[in-house]
Amino acid sequence: MNKYLAPVLAGVLVAVAAVSPAAAQAKKELILLTNASADFWTIARRGIEKAQKELPQYKMDMVLPSDFSAAGQRSVLDTLVARGVAGISISVVDAAHSTEELNSVAAKTVLFTTDSDAPQSKRMAYIGTDNFAAGEQAGGEIKKALPNGGKIMLFVGSLDSDNAKQRVDGIKKAIAGTKVEIIDVRTDETDQAKARRNVEDTLTKYPNIDMLVGLYSYNTPQIYNAVMDSGKSGKVKIIGFDEGQLTLKGISEGVIISTVVQQPFEFGYQSMIDLDKVLKGDKSFLPADGKIIVPTRVIDKSNVAEFIGTMKQLLAK
Repeated sequence: MNKYLAPVLAGVLVAVAAVSPAAAQAKKELILLTNASADFWTIARRGIEKAQKELPQYKMDMVLPSDFSAAGQRSVLDTLVARGVAGISISVVDAAHSTEELNSVAAKTVLFTTDSDAPQSKRMAYIGTDNFAAGEQAGGEIKKALPNGGKIMLFVGSLDSDNAKQRVDGIKKAIAGTKVEIIDVRTDETDQAKARRNVEDTLTKYPNIDMLVGLYSYNTPQIYNAVMDSGKSGKVKIIGFDEGQLTLKGISEGVIISTVVQQPFEFGYQSMIDLDKVLKGDKSFLPADGKIIVPTRVIDKSNVAEFIGTMKQLLAK
């Protein structure tokens, strides 16, 4: 061997030996997989960012599928598992048809659900809203707004989602025995253009409808836009879910009566913090039913200004 080359090769071998342990100790990944693209999830990302500062030994991120469907989520899950991600928290699009896939994921990594549950799966925990109770809360707002009854239409992404079904069931329970009638539940598969068309079609087919209710974060803004463009502001009542900017604007203007808001910041933050606990071997915080409930609240004209200020801080980058 060339006497000048030998020291160089020796140095390379030492460098490789020094780098290898560090490479083997790459940061574990914790991922939150969403079911849509909305300000709601931007706020959840702020929760993840807070957790990242507290737990710098992990690499944390949020993933938005290019296709917001059960198939789209399955594709992402397969990629994440193959990559060796240590923990995943997912808002499940279609719980009924995702059990086998979720069970497969749960066998290979720590799996939580958030926002929308899959209770029949082997997920370790659900972190989020009691959606049936939130539906009842919305139902209470509906009854207050329509004390003498009336016809209403509900709008949501998909009734395959656990959170959507529970919200509808909660509303139905709350209005049982009243003169409030649900004409139908219109779905849009999280297609916002279709969400708007559903509202426009409803206003055309039922010109005297009393109320429109949006169950997903993007539904109420689309209701607001369609009602404003149709000139029916003040003629049809609106109640929604979540804290979309147009939803809050509509409440400030008196166009929208109220919205039931969740705490997506906590969904993101608690998902990461609790995944870390499980990875460290601590499951003592898990309730018997695996459900970690984050409370909801009603935002209306009385508290919307304060709430908007809070949201601006959370959405600011």
